Amino acid sequence: MKPSLAGRINRIAAWVILSILIIPSLVAFPVSVTGKTYLSFPWEGASLRHFRNLLTSPEWISSFGQSLLIAIVSSALATLLGTLAAIGLWRLSGRFIEAIRAFLLLPLMVPPIISAMAFYRWWVPLGLIDSYMGIILAHAILAIPMVVITVSAALANFDLRLEQASRSLGASLPTTVRRVILPVIRPGIVAGAVFAFILSWDEIVVTLFISKFDVFTLPRRLWNGMRENTDPTVAAAAVVLICTTLVFIVGFALLSRRRGEEAA
Repeated sequence: MKPSLAGRINRIAAWVILSILIIPSLVAFPVSVTGKTYLSFPWEGASLRHFRNLLTSPEWISSFGQSLLIAIVSSALATLLGTLAAIGLWRLSGRFIEAIRAFLLLPLMVPPIISAMAFYRWWVPLGLIDSYMGIILAHAILAIPMVVITVSAALANFDLRLEQASRSLGASLPTTVRRVILPVIRPGIVAGAVFAFILSWDEIVVTLFISKFDVFTLPRRLWNGMRENTDPTVAAAAVVLICTTLVFIVGFALLSRRRGEEAA
């Protein structure tokens, strides 16, 4: 069956939008292997000198480690809180449930610059500015909505008879959640964790507002590098950032595909 005209137009539009999103990022790859000491395309030959600079620079290595630590801890915290919130919304009923759900999803609807100003306003009196705790909490709050969405989607397909059977056999509610509900919704939890990690790994707007000197994440060092000089090491770091994100996305896609095949 041939696709309709509307289907072909939608497919073309999807590819155009995807190209617009991807092509600017791809520019970093050739620039990162230039032999020059400034940002340029490698017309006269490629070189890996800037990747060597990246791997031997204490500043870049420190920023990479800080970003990795913050992303792991904040995504774990967001996954825990977001999963509990999604299960709570799924089990409860009442007139305020949708209002609570909308409140939990609010960080996705608020522009990042507004969130950054709000975090700065509240973090200053709490002494959380330029601290790992402050950035981890901010990233976790921003990522919780993603976990709520993915886990809620998994719970929407959950067979309530499984919970009823577990409770009728004498299992307590915590045991039912741990041994019946969580294994079934694990793909949604993993998806939320991946999205939370990627958000923290790439986040820059809020980080610029609530960090100064002690915490210097990889995106922030990229930002400073682009403002203060034109060293192609910045492009090499951007390639590492992009590839790390792609590894998580592709790994999650392959894992989901394998689980789907096993379930079939």
